[in-house]
Amino acid sequence: MISATLVGLQSVPGLVILYGSIVKKKWAVNSAFMALYAFAAVWICWVTWAYNMSFGHHLLPFWGKAGPALGQKFLLNQAKLPSTEHDHKDGTQETAELDLLYPMASMVYFQCVFAAITLILLAGSLLGRMNFKAWILFVPLWLTFSYTIGAFSLWGGGFLFQWGVMDYSGGYVIHLSSGIAGFTAAYWVGPRSTKDRERFVPNNLLLMLAGAGLLWLGWAGFNGGDPYAANIDSSLAVLNTNICAATSLLVWTCLDSIFFKKPSVIGAVQGMITGLVCITPGAGLVHGWSAIIMGMLSGSVPWFTMMVVHKRSRLLQKVDDTLGVFHTHAVAGFLGGVTTGIFAEPRLSSLFEAVTNSRGLIYGSVVQVLKQVVGAMFVIGWNVVMTTLICVAIRYVMPLRMSEEQLAIGDDAVHGEEAYALWGDGEKYDSTKHGVHDDETLHNKVATGVTQNV
Repeated sequence: MISATLVGLQSVPGLVILYGSIVKKKWAVNSAFMALYAFAAVWICWVTWAYNMSFGHHLLPFWGKAGPALGQKFLLNQAKLPSTEHDHKDGTQETAELDLLYPMASMVYFQCVFAAITLILLAGSLLGRMNFKAWILFVPLWLTFSYTIGAFSLWGGGFLFQWGVMDYSGGYVIHLSSGIAGFTAAYWVGPRSTKDRERFVPNNLLLMLAGAGLLWLGWAGFNGGDPYAANIDSSLAVLNTNICAATSLLVWTCLDSIFFKKPSVIGAVQGMITGLVCITPGAGLVHGWSAIIMGMLSGSVPWFTMMVVHKRSRLLQKVDDTLGVFHTHAVAGFLGGVTTGIFAEPRLSSLFEAVTNSRGLIYGSVVQVLKQVVGAMFVIGWNVVMTTLICVAIRYVMPLRMSEEQLAIGDDAVHGEEAYALWGDGEKYDSTKHGVHDDETLHNKVATGVTQNV
């Protein structure tokens, strides 16, 4: 319950604050509200039908049977994951189903906050232009037809779980899926206004750091809670999480300093996030020195894709991924999954994995890397197809993108509310009140480096 609350705090207020402060002032309310709405909507969907689709009884190799998680009889029973029993090829039991030492209500709570943060991370690709009413529809649809598939397949006892694909705490279920789905949805929603794409300066960097701090320390619940107990595996996972995040942040900052001549605080936050994402699929499965190597890779590979590949790729340039979620979550999540397949230590793996004798490449198992790649390909393919279908279906009901007037004005036009009682970013010009021509008169400097990318 403590771990679940820490993960919940990553979303509310963590990502609410981070999103509301890293965007332009005119989108602060809308961005924060998208996160807040998703957190609330996931809760109701989760307990009504989605929990059992993710962790209930087997329906299909990738999907559990839908059903409510609301009755006292269900919630007060001992927590179990009924599809997680793993058998040998001859049908004899290899690993028993997970029976945990607390009520089912605690498991429903814990898994709900993971589902919620996935939608909120996905929203980072869509900030600054998605029709809020379309977002209202998108959240329950994507939770139902995409998140539950990944969760059951990898965690709930589905075919990837049974095959032995490693995803300790959501590198694939949460980060790879949110990055790929966010990028796909960004394609269908369309870009921000030209003016916003050219200049999207954060409205409050200090508040952004406060949100980032909640995200970092809340990750102790993210990775520390996934053994489902306070045990030695949990302790190692929390330590590795901090080692990898710190290493990644430092590497990203060094690269910014070398190539852009200035260390960027936004870049440091990006590096922190990629480190946290990269260690997630292997947090309790690798040694501390492996966490350092993973941090070095997560601070450099996503930096390279964001700063170099992005600028040379027509597709990446065309799709307006507002916060670069593709790089910070999809690239880093895939990188973490593959490096877990390389560094997973046999004894640590035996504490967590259902498939006995699981181990990484450096311990003699080439096939584990193959499993990790195949698992990632399934998650990527499913999210591209299903997110596309969801966006196309919503588009028949209402526009995915805001009107041009709303895009020009921002929060005041969409919600009738503004984050700050200051003029200068989106509001209609009134010479009797404002006395200057437009926002560009006040801010004629163009951001460079990482800030411009964000």
